[in-house]
Amino acid sequence: METDARKSRHLDICLEEDVASRLDAGFSAVRLQHEALPEFALADVDCSARFLHFMLRAPLVISSMTGGTKRARDINRRLAAAAEAAGIALGLGSGRAALEDAQLGQTYAVRDVAPTIPLFANLGAVQLNYGVSVDDARRLVDMHGASALYLHFNPLQEALQLHGDTNFRDLLPKIARLCTALEVPVFAKGVGSGLAVKTALRLLEAGIVAIDVAGAGGTSWALVEGRRTGDATRERIAEAFGDWGQATARATAEMRRALPAVPLIASGGIRNGVEIAKAIALGADLCGIALPFLEAANESEQAVHALIGELVTALRIAQFASGSRRLTDLRAALTL
Repeated sequence: METDARKSRHLDICLEEDVASRLDAGFSAVRLQHEALPEFALADVDCSARFLHFMLRAPLVISSMTGGTKRARDINRRLAAAAEAAGIALGLGSGRAALEDAQLGQTYAVRDVAPTIPLFANLGAVQLNYGVSVDDARRLVDMHGASALYLHFNPLQEALQLHGDTNFRDLLPKIARLCTALEVPVFAKGVGSGLAVKTALRLLEAGIVAIDVAGAGGTSWALVEGRRTGDATRERIAEAFGDWGQATARATAEMRRALPAVPLIASGGIRNGVEIAKAIALGADLCGIALPFLEAANESEQAVHALIGELVTALRIAQFASGSRRLTDLRAALTL
């Protein structure tokens, strides 16, 4: 019940309070060259994407949000059904609750409504220091029918949680063992503050195969945890970290420059199809979006379908108006 209440409170805070990062994601400073004579029709635009061995109809992943609370079941199933219809990827929320309580595992169960899409299970990397084993991670992947596993890295969030899991000692060897043993790819994901290139290099050496920068500009989990404590002092401490981290646009560009071949996801404050186009131009292979999808799924499955349609339509128009028939052409349209 404690986990259910905590996860439900997270949803309420994200949906009802202003917990956006005080740092802008940075896409307003990114410009794409306008092409007045594209020499192809809008109908010719191709926004399909390949990510590892996954084929998507658009370069979009619904980012990890929720699970472990009864109300998450409907949210996840609405997201999954819409993702399946659109041919995009879906990341599930942190799966520790599913490992601890089989009943809560049902709040993540979506494979029956999304049988074909890339589906990413999710686990806090620090949990490898708190009793979660390779076998547990494998069980989580099997339980979800997942195509890959996200390991998320959230030291700031854990430090601001009351009784958070803050022992990050000697994690890298455990991550390496997990990557070697697991039958699906393992991705590294930041949590609203970004991942530095030097961190990504260590993780890639350990066997991580893809990076989600999850930069600053979207939901600040520092602010979320501050609001959740109900303690004025802890909330003031959290507010001091309201602009912490690296903006998503900058984090994406720096990661691509340093690691030209790494499969790369940009997430954190991306809010429309033009910003998806800009993130792709900066070097992302896929773009993750969370809060707008949470708001839509909290309303209805139809609202999720509508949001996907809006994002993809704007992306296609941005490609057309920049003379970018394919996603890979967007990089040549970058004027930053």
